[in-house]
Amino acid sequence: MNSFEFTHRAIEPGALTAALADPAAGGFAAFEGWVRDHNEGRVVCRLEYEAFEELARSEGERIVAEAVRRHGALRARCVHRLGALAVGELAVWVGVAAAHRSEAFAACRQIIDEIKHRVPIWKKEHYAGGDSGWVQCTHVTVATQVPAFDYSRQIALPEIGAAGQQRLADSAVVVIGAGGLGCAVLSGLAGAGVGTIVIVDDDVVEAANLHRQPLYTVGDVGRRKAEVAATRLAAYNPTIRLRALPIRLTAANAMELVAEGDVIVDCSDNFTTKFLVNDAAVLCRRPAVLASVYQYEGQLQVVRADAGGSCLRCQWPEATRDGLVGNCEQSGVLPPVPAVLGSLQAMEVLKLLLDLPGQLRDEVLLVDLLDLGQRRLSAPRAPECHDRCARIATVAAAAPAPELEIALPLAEAAAQGYRIIDIRNPEECAQTPLRLGGHDAIPLDKLLESAAALDPRGRYLLVCAHGIRSRAAAERLRADGRSNVWSLRGGLARQDDAGIQPGRN
Repeated sequence: MNSFEFTHRAIEPGALTAALADPAAGGFAAFEGWVRDHNEGRVVCRLEYEAFEELARSEGERIVAEAVRRHGALRARCVHRLGALAVGELAVWVGVAAAHRSEAFAACRQIIDEIKHRVPIWKKEHYAGGDSGWVQCTHVTVATQVPAFDYSRQIALPEIGAAGQQRLADSAVVVIGAGGLGCAVLSGLAGAGVGTIVIVDDDVVEAANLHRQPLYTVGDVGRRKAEVAATRLAAYNPTIRLRALPIRLTAANAMELVAEGDVIVDCSDNFTTKFLVNDAAVLCRRPAVLASVYQYEGQLQVVRADAGGSCLRCQWPEATRDGLVGNCEQSGVLPPVPAVLGSLQAMEVLKLLLDLPGQLRDEVLLVDLLDLGQRRLSAPRAPECHDRCARIATVAAAAPAPELEIALPLAEAAAQGYRIIDIRNPEECAQTPLRLGGHDAIPLDKLLESAAALDPRGRYLLVCAHGIRSRAAAERLRADGRSNVWSLRGGLARQDDAGIQPGRN
């Protein structure tokens, strides 16, 4: 059975699906492309397809094989019609069987996207008053094959050369997070030819991501970032191997994921993940490159506990609680800031892989994009850490979360005696006011400063946009002895009765 083929007969999805059946497959995804009755405002009567079959078939088989290998699918097949097709007929069919549905979906999407871009197929649309003429469906011409990815400009660097390029091809890098930082890191590493890139991110693309995350488009909204990024980078550089893992890094999987890379890159936006990456990298003896951004500033640190260097816990033995420091959503960000910091991360990764001079070691680089200032701060190893880190015992499964969150409609919570405190900043409250009588509006910093004023006999429910800051504040207040404080799970974004303007919080 060929993995890619052309046919002049009607495509039969049932038979094709049955041929891909595999008892090891837990997921199956299929794509069907039909001839529609209009295009760009014109009524279509029928369609014709032609192809340079020898070249198109070999390229199609290559595309299917790449998708199967990259996403770990079990079987895949693509069938494309040629000749005359009527409106409503099936023009192309793609099917993928895989162990899991995410792998099947990702491979199926990659195959159809790559077929449209790389396989030399022409079509002619017939209208009531004429036709479109033969239009090539791809960006590949009959006369030329897809050119090889060219690394000559970096091989020309005396510190790299052919041997250095081979070192990159033999390397593996795990990138945690495919957001603003991650897009810059991934693009830089893919362009340099890092042989294997593992992308770990369980988030989906949102419209608010697009201005600073250029691997994604409007059409990707709602799709898994890891899978979209892998598809884009595979089209950009087909010589590298990409593995998309649409999962969250947790204490349960951190050691296994970190062990897959020669270098780990943290591009997350929360302290929990950053410290988890740090701890796992130290225990696995892997170098880790970490960065974060805040408005117009950023900082960069390379953890080299594998070579006797310092780590995050040398300066901060306890991880900072998430929510107490604003992320991009809460504090705002301009696109060049994560792009610059992510590019610096990619450069540090390449320095490590190629053993280039100037590597960061036991220091933190601070970058201010407004005044173009840079500062290097010393970040020495903790005195009690000799041959191993004394502040990291293990990375174990996280302990059960304390019962400090409740999920109730705010009106019901108020009726049960909870005093509602909106801890958002004044700008947020003005933009999307909380229309609930009897609540207090106390910004987070003010609340923490005046916690002693909270009546110990009362019960307080803290609310913010998504429940992150309110949980962090509740944890902080409980640590200070205020056991009568709770956080609204999911924040105002999940409230149907809170009077919040939809989509504005």
